[in-house]
Amino acid sequence: MASRPQMTLAVKRLIRDLAARLPELSHVKPARILVVAGEARRASRATIRPAHFGETRARGGRGGLRKPLIRIAGRKILYVITLRPLWFRASTPEQRVSTILHEIWHASERFDGTLHRGRVHSRLPRARYERRIRALRDRYLEDAPAEILAPFTYSGICLARMWLERPAGFYRVGEYGGRRTYTEKQLFLGLVRMKTAIPGRPLARRRPGR
Repeated sequence: MASRPQMTLAVKRLIRDLAARLPELSHVKPARILVVAGEARRASRATIRPAHFGETRARGGRGGLRKPLIRIAGRKILYVITLRPLWFRASTPEQRVSTILHEIWHASERFDGTLHRGRVHSRLPRARYERRIRALRDRYLEDAPAEILAPFTYSGICLARMWLERPAGFYRVGEYGGRRTYTEKQLFLGLVRMKTAIPGRPLARRRPGR
């Protein structure tokens, strides 16, 4: 029986390739991103959550607030991308790539665990944001390796990292008795059913001149 694809690992490989091929994403550090599958949050396909207060904010004071440390493979995680059920069950391969681009485009260009202030939807209209994401996706798909894209055309049962114990958003120093450091021990590989309309169909490349 063929091995089941590990989709959160496939997304990490996609992020690494995006950062290498798109100059606009050269600041992205894939090793500092954790990708997990999680529960629904309204109608979103994925979300990105800062896992660390940026240094500027930390120096400025947060009223004694801290975030639990997430450390994977010995590296401090700065962002957590959570893939929601719609990403697996109601997305085309192109939408899956666009969703990942959408989330990492929110990250600060300092890549310090904060979000880019000018790329939040309250400041940048969503339609304009999505046009930018589509342009990045189309450029990327022109030269993207088939082996990087192939997992996003899959249908069937796949594997995905999930939280066994999810970190709290933040805590107040002196008032928190919970876990302060999260590692691989708080993650597990779970089974997720992935549905693609036409399994294995190659992702559409951008036509010359478009």
